[in-house]
This record gives sequence, structure tokens and C-alpha cells, in this order.
Amino acid sequence: MAASIASFARETWIVFWRQLRIALRNPAWVIIGLIQPVLYLSLFGPLLEPMAGILGTDNAYAIFVPGLLVQLGLFGALFAGFGLVAEWRAGVIEAERVTPASRTALLLGRVLRDVVQLLVQGVVLIALGFAFGLRASFGGMLYGLALTLLLGAAAACASNALALVTKSEDVMAPLINSIALPLLLLSGILIPMSVGPQWLETISDFVPTKHVVDAIRAAFAGNFGEPILWGTVWAVVIFVVFVIVGTRTFRKENA
Repeated sequence: MAASIASFARETWIVFWRQLRIALRNPAWVIIGLIQPVLYLSLFGPLLEPMAGILGTDNAYAIFVPGLLVQLGLFGALFAGFGLVAEWRAGVIEAERVTPASRTALLLGRVLRDVVQLLVQGVVLIALGFAFGLRASFGGMLYGLALTLLLGAAAACASNALALVTKSEDVMAPLINSIALPLLLLSGILIPMSVGPQWLETISDFVPTKHVVDAIRAAFAGNFGEPILWGTVWAVVIFVVFVIVGTRTFRKENA
């Protein structure tokens, strides 16, 4: 058992290190991934400050920055599969097919690279939030960032699975965009769903990512109550489901 775990860890590390070196040679994607949240923070954030009372807080950025974290983690990771399509086209996936490496390691090594990239982006975003006036619990921010990384890892698994199924950026792009927009609206990423009409809030209750967003906002506020519990449960469930889906897709591709 110990030997199997050590082998799995080594295989995951090898894939991760290769992917990280590729990313470091072209860090533009890290910067590009930050541009949209930073624009939202600087252009949309000031519009929310007069609405702080309506949002139920005295600090609008404590509502807005957690939503931007989820946007960064979810939507940035959903496009991770584009790199995998390029690798498939270059024959990298075909070369991995003949190795005895764990298919889960092949997936998680790539996902770990995306998580590290998201960690850097998340820290920068929170630091910028403080520059704009964010006030939040330090422990809550760490917990919220951890939930963001878990959700981002799930999105990266889903994106890699989709990449292996479609093998085409032209197919992936409209599919991802058709998923991203409803999630953006119904998860309350920019504005909490509690300020909307009751029927829209009821619909959003069936969207798992909405509960993760609520949990991260509660964590930033230092409120470790029921929202944290449900958000954490949903984040873990989403992660486990998409790790299984991604692993099965890698196994099918490499069968």
C-alpha cells in the first residue's frame, strides 16, 4: 500500500512539474486570468459601495471580493482544458497512453498546476481588494481561499474531461460559455441572490456553486455557521464527482 501511494505521488509530481514548467515559460495566462476580476474590482466595485446597506454589510468589498474569487477559480479553471487539447494534438496524450502511470495521476498532476496558478491569482486579488477597502477575517479569508481552490480544482477536472471528449477548442468554447453565464448569474457571484426577486432566489438554491459563494462570503465575515457547512459539503461533493469523471475520461482515452 505504501509503495502504491509513493508511486502515485511520484507520478502526480512528475506530471505537475512538467505542466508547471510549461506555465512558467508563458506566464501570460496568469496575468490574463487576473485581468477580468481586476477590472470588475476597479470598475464595478465602487458602484456597490453605496449599496452596502442593501447588501446587508458595512463593507461592500467583503461581498464582492469573495464573488470575484469564485469567478476567478471557476471560470479560469474551466478553460484549463484548452491546453490539454493542444497536448492531444501534439501527441502527448498518445505518448502517455503507453506508460503505466495512474490515470488519476495524469489528471491530478495537471489540476495541481491549475490550483497553484489559482492560488497566486487569488492572493493577488485579495491583496488588491484590501487596497480598495476590503475588511475581512484573516482566518476566514484563508478558509475562503481554500474553498475557492477546491472549486477551481473541480472545474479544472471537468474542463480536462471535456477537452478529451471534444478534442476541439471550437466546440469547447461555446459549451463553456453556455455554462458560465447561468452560473455567473444564478450563483450570485457579483451580487447576492438575496437582493433579487424570490422566484430567482428559489431557483438559485438548486445551484450548488451558489452555496459555495455564500460560504466564502460568510467565511470572510468571520461567520463560521451553517452557510460554511453547506458550502464546504457542496465544494467537496463537486470536487469528488469531477475527479471521478475526469479519471474515467482519462482511462477511456488511454484504454
